[in-house]
Amino acid sequence: MLELRPNCECCDKDLPPESREAMICTFECTFCADCVDGVLQGRCPNCGGEFTRRPVRPTAMLAKYPASVKRVLKAEGCAPQRAA
Repeated sequence: MLELRPNCECCDKDLPPESREAMICTFECTFCADCVDGVLQGRCPNCGGEFTRRPVRPTAMLAKYPASVKRVLKAEGCAPQRAA
């Protein structure tokens, strides 16, 4: 089950469970659409993977399966993933 992390790891923007701006990679690294498109150029700085829009969990299911409240922020900032 997805954690639905509450913020962008790059700029710390709030990304509530209903946000359509939240983008995730296959490891659930979570970033806002602005950082994915601009700073990260579509590649995860943690794993090099691609992003997709995070699905929105139905409101009725949030009570039973709440979103994460643990904020993750890259202390060193984020930069585009370099090609190997």
